[in-house]
Amino acid sequence: MAISTTPTVFIAAGEPSGDLHGAGLARALRARIPGVRILGMGGARMREAGAELLAELDELSVMGFAEVVSRLPYFIRLTRRVHEALARERVDLVIPIDYPGFNLRLARHAKERGLGVLYYIAPQVWAWHASRAHDLARDTDRVAVILPFEADFLKRAGANAVFVGHPLLDLPDPPRDAAAWARSHGLDPARPILALFPGSRAQELKRHLELFSRTAAEVVARMPGVQPVFGASPDLAPSLFAGAPWPRMPGDSGLLQNATAALAKSGTTTLEAALAGTPLVVAYRMNRLSYQMARRLVKVPHIALANLVAGGRVAPEFVQHEATPERLAGALLPLLDVGSVERAAMVDGLLGARQALVAEGGGSAAVHVAEMAAELLERRR
Repeated sequence: MAISTTPTVFIAAGEPSGDLHGAGLARALRARIPGVRILGMGGARMREAGAELLAELDELSVMGFAEVVSRLPYFIRLTRRVHEALARERVDLVIPIDYPGFNLRLARHAKERGLGVLYYIAPQVWAWHASRAHDLARDTDRVAVILPFEADFLKRAGANAVFVGHPLLDLPDPPRDAAAWARSHGLDPARPILALFPGSRAQELKRHLELFSRTAAEVVARMPGVQPVFGASPDLAPSLFAGAPWPRMPGDSGLLQNATAALAKSGTTTLEAALAGTPLVVAYRMNRLSYQMARRLVKVPHIALANLVAGGRVAPEFVQHEATPERLAGALLPLLDVGSVERAAMVDGLLGARQALVAEGGGSAAVHVAEMAAELLERRR
């Protein structure tokens, strides 16, 4: 199917994972539609992939009810800037990526203006606000979902939803020779490695850094020889880790794939662990007001995406006051023992989650979405 002109596409990502997947989509769009112009919101990865950015991650990364309220004036100004850009730059297609607080409103505005809307990585409305599934149906032409159970849920609300597979499967696998990897990073390959992933946002790091540090200390006290290492998002300033007692390396360095076990905050990292087959424990803390709001809104049995995809509690979860160094360490210790029954059972469960993330027929999620975008643009000619 040929594209007769060179359209303009607006990709809206507001957090590190959205920037990562938005960059993959930008590259796939440029391969599928030569000459396409890509505008949007995102970070360094999207910029490197050729997107012209109106706003960047250090401005956009905010979560929690209380935190969002304090940033409302900024988001009101940003909304105005984006709306003006959609008209001024003659955007043909808007592709929101997750980030529901902003992007659901963007989708509605774009649809009302008569623009094409392809939502990629649908907001988790099945978890916290089921009524918004109808908003997605009303305000989009297509929805590309990355979790296997989402398509049927959204179809019941009237959305044109398609499971495209998970974009993490598109990323190249880092080296998996654990001994060689450990030596190359100054670690002892004969000793267990505990990967610590406290979060990719400054807010998350402030809530989890001390907890994860103390948990690692508790693990080392009970199992001397364990090597804790922080995985740091490239979008976080190194100064945010000031005072942390354990070494730090980039989160995409292969740490998760080569660690013996991991402690991770709830989020995409849990799926990355499933893909890597790395046993993990999940912890999450948030602002007290945000937590009370979440308890009333969230309607799912698990907070970890890996558990939701697996359909059961594969990885143990500790939320809010339950997340203590003692309890987290107790759950981690058997996972750091390569011969334990608990570790073997979790590895099997994570393999099931990985298999569930592959779209029927396989293929790249970004390529599937780029093809959907090309089809929508062609219909609008």
